[in-house]
Amino acid sequence: VTLLAGQKRLHQARPAQRPLHPSPPGASGWRWTRSPGKAVSLPGPARRERRPIFHPGPISPTEAAAARSSQRGTQRPEGKKGGTRAVLEFIRVHPDVRALGTEPHFFDRNYDRGLEWYSLMPRTLDSQITVEKTPSYFVTKEAPRRIFNMSRDTKLIVVVRNPVTRAISDYTQTLSKKPDIPTFEGLSFRNRSLGLVDTSWNAIRIGMYAVHLQSWLQYFPLSQIHFVSGEKLITDPAGEMGKVQDFLGIKRVITDKHFYFNKTKGFPCLKKTESSSLPRCLGKSKGRTHVQIDPEVIEQLRDFYRPYNIKFYETVGQDFRWE
Repeated sequence: VTLLAGQKRLHQARPAQRPLHPSPPGASGWRWTRSPGKAVSLPGPARRERRPIFHPGPISPTEAAAARSSQRGTQRPEGKKGGTRAVLEFIRVHPDVRALGTEPHFFDRNYDRGLEWYSLMPRTLDSQITVEKTPSYFVTKEAPRRIFNMSRDTKLIVVVRNPVTRAISDYTQTLSKKPDIPTFEGLSFRNRSLGLVDTSWNAIRIGMYAVHLQSWLQYFPLSQIHFVSGEKLITDPAGEMGKVQDFLGIKRVITDKHFYFNKTKGFPCLKKTESSSLPRCLGKSKGRTHVQIDPEVIEQLRDFYRPYNIKFYETVGQDFRWE
């Protein structure tokens, strides 16, 4: 799972920009965006609201006129079942953040609808960050280029978890909707006796983080990417969210006082939100019990992912200890 944050200053329409490293177009990815600046509280009539303006590339004269103002925004590209819904719900507690609750799928399914359609994002003040998350950006080959063309200053927040656990979680979710699908083992392997893993299955392919990350690094430097541990997000949500707030350049407002651990769900919940003083947990699909998988299958998948994990650790300079 990933989130993105970056500055968007669209004073005029501009042509698509060149990526950081020469490469063929395409790669999978995720995204959030934000622009710099201190949070400012503007009293009374002086408060101004603006809709976030996102620029996917060359735009029409009408769109160019609408894009002449600066905007702050944040987006999260991600692989599903990694923890981005939790990060989205947690970060939206912050007064300097406005988040779209639904997944807009702009940079994959709805890109052809254009900039005006994407202005469905919530209204924000100049001092606020606008946030969206869409899991499938992570594996959409056009997404990194489209996001880069919109704003090369975009920052990415990537939420990752043990890829084996993530795949089982993915399968568990699908099984709850389609009980007649093949077994997890049957979908995971082309030939289990030979140890041939089926990387065409999305649940397996998404967890090959090192592969997807290289595609994003063709357009964005590591300095614009922050990695959140999906495991630590459960055991230490305040600590992980503190790092997210630092990365976004906003005050550490979300702290331990905002969380309690729900033993039934096995997941942290919010004690209070921006709109209610009542406790709030993620939906019933979050924290559901995983299906039981043969330990030998799990070990084979650990062996498969090990070289990808090591490459990922080396690339980001962080050991997530999934081995």
